[in-house]
Amino acid sequence: MKLSKIILVSIPVLIIAPLAFVYSGIFNVAATATHDPVTNWLLTQTRIRSIEVRSKGIEIPDLDDEKLQLAGINDFDSMCAECHTAPGRQPSSLALGLNPPAPDLAERALEVSPGKLFWVTKNGIRMTGMPAWGVSHSDDEIWPVIAFLQVLPDLDAEDYQEMLKDAKGMGHHAH
Repeated sequence: MKLSKIILVSIPVLIIAPLAFVYSGIFNVAATATHDPVTNWLLTQTRIRSIEVRSKGIEIPDLDDEKLQLAGINDFDSMCAECHTAPGRQPSSLALGLNPPAPDLAERALEVSPGKLFWVTKNGIRMTGMPAWGVSHSDDEIWPVIAFLQVLPDLDAEDYQEMLKDAKGMGHHAH
């Protein structure tokens, strides 16, 4: 009998407390607001584990293929540089307004496996500004970007511009 009373009291509390939180407006959804350390840790760990689990078993093509990399720079320049910034460019107004900020892929690309980069590019990440490019692009159109990310950390502004010239007419977003 005591257990049933505990359950009867608990159920309304478990329903009312979240509703009170939602309707109170206490949580600031502004992109200028930062998360507290606990929320930030929870969201970061959830993102990391989710990507790790879902990216397992992805078959990776030959990312050292120069044609694939050249196709990828045009696609990166069209699809990614606005938020992730390209070598020699200042962050755009859009990039400056993202919370969380988009990672600098020139610094992070080699720290993340190609399978994970592909999964994130294809599926996006909720509530970060990272779109799911797989909705509008096939896997064969996404892999060139991942191939390009393998060389991005070695490029300075001049190398980036030279590679863009060499890639003229290549890729899904050919210039």
